[in-house]
Amino acid sequence: MLTVHAAPLVLPVGAAGVDGGAVAVDRDRVVAFGPYDVVTAAHPAARIRRWPGVLTPGLRQWDAVPLLTRCYHPDPREADELGEEPLTGADLERLAARLDEPRRAGSVRRGLQRMLRHGTTHVAGGFADPAVRTAVGRAGLTVVPPAGAPAGEPDLDPFARGRDLAGSVHGPLTVGARADLAVFDVPDEAGLCAAGATACVATVLGGRLVYRRR
Repeated sequence: MLTVHAAPLVLPVGAAGVDGGAVAVDRDRVVAFGPYDVVTAAHPAARIRRWPGVLTPGLRQWDAVPLLTRCYHPDPREADELGEEPLTGADLERLAARLDEPRRAGSVRRGLQRMLRHGTTHVAGGFADPAVRTAVGRAGLTVVPPAGAPAGEPDLDPFARGRDLAGSVHGPLTVGARADLAVFDVPDEAGLCAAGATACVATVLGGRLVYRRR
C-alpha cells in the first residue's frame, strides 16, 4: 500500500529541509519526498500518516555488536532486581552464571527492540554468533560494515557516536532507496541533536511501521 508520511519538518540530509514535508513510500521503497501538497497531489490515493516534529532517514548504530553480545537487556519483569538499563562490565559478570541460552536470546531480542525505539534502521556488524545474526535478520535491520572498535561504553543512542544528524543517519533520503525512516518529537535539527534519539516516536523499516510510541 502506498503511504505518505507527513511531518512539520522533513530533514533529508544532504539537501535543504522541507517545512510541511512528506515522504511517499510504496511497499519498501521511497517514491517521492518534498512539500506535503506536492507529494499528496502526485499520490492522491495514498494513506496519510501524520507525525509530530521532524522526519529523517533512519539511524545507524555503530555499537550494535557490543550492545547485542556484551550487554544484558533486562526483561521488564526483572526491573526490580536488575533495573531497566543494559548491564555491562562488572554488573554483567555477576549475572553471567545465570545467563543460559534462552535468557541470552531474550536479551538480544530486547536489545533489537530498544534499537528500533531509538530510530535505528542500520547496524554495524559483523556478528560472529549465528543466533545473533539470525535475530538481526529477522528484525529486518540492515547490516553495514563496522568502522573500527568503538571507544567507551556502548550507547543505544546513535547520536552518542554520530554527534550530529549527518553523522548519525544511515545515509541521505533518496528516491528509489529502501524506506528506512525515523520520526522525532522535536522542533528542528538543533533540537534533535540536543535531545538525541530518545525523542524517537516512530521507526519505519523497509516501509513497515515497526515502532510507534504510545
